Amino acid sequence: MIARLAPLFTRAADSDLWYSFKRTPSAVISAIVTLAIVVGALCSPLIAPHNPFDLASLNIMDANTPPVWHPDGSADFVLGTDDQGRDILSAILYGSRVSLFVGFASVLFSMVLGVSLGLISGYIGGRVDSIIMRIADVQLSFPAILIALLIDGVARGLLPRDMHDQLALYVLIFAIGISGWVQYARTVRGSTMIERNKEYVQAAKLIGIGPLTILRRHILPNVMGPVLVIATIHLAIAIITEATLSFLGVGVPSTSPSLGTLIRIGNSYLFSGMWWISIFPGIALVALVLSVNLLGDWLRDALNPKLR
Repeated sequence: MIARLAPLFTRAADSDLWYSFKRTPSAVISAIVTLAIVVGALCSPLIAPHNPFDLASLNIMDANTPPVWHPDGSADFVLGTDDQGRDILSAILYGSRVSLFVGFASVLFSMVLGVSLGLISGYIGGRVDSIIMRIADVQLSFPAILIALLIDGVARGLLPRDMHDQLALYVLIFAIGISGWVQYARTVRGSTMIERNKEYVQAAKLIGIGPLTILRRHILPNVMGPVLVIATIHLAIAIITEATLSFLGVGVPSTSPSLGTLIRIGNSYLFSGMWWISIFPGIALVALVLSVNLLGDWLRDALNPKLR
């Protein structure tokens, strides 16, 4: 297994992308910060001092404890606690996991939907292309946050009340994902319209290869470069959208808080002297989104031959 992977690592180390990455300090720092947050979120059950999702372990007497360096702080709670006695550091680690899961899942949903519709629209053309693009134009007329709020409101009205908290995470993923497919579709459509007229596609048609095989094996690999850039930037937007919805109270339930939920909870106490409840989750959110955005900017420049 290692012998098979060795040539891949060697090829990656000699690639232009890795050379560009090593020579871009902002990309290296952003990758380190992103990796640290992702590892901390994935390993939160192992490294978090407490489990903020276990309501039975919470002690209301520990509520609103300041950070450890404060005179009234406690060594058991390095960054303090919130109004329910949850450890802020543990809540950030677990909350980052929720935010990253929603971000990655919604981006994956948007990418699959947008790329599929973009390939169909660009390859078939005609009336199918007109219908898909008109739907995209209509959706672009509404802000993404408004579409997500609308879908969340409709879901809350249709679903039974006792299922709201159980399905809130999946409704949130669908709401954010469905509001972001347009960029993928428009980008892939333009690239597909160029690729479908090239000689290798015409040769595939002549030897009897079907449209689905042509799209999957020949055109899709050649249009994925811009898609990866959009996905990286869209990940930061999805995380911010999730935080915004959770801040507005229509995101994940407070029993399974994300970073946005923690900021919303702390906002009520921000001017009461308990600033740590909101500030530390806010810093974690800013660090995550900024590092992902910087990685997206680097990837866009690295994959653009005109900017090399």
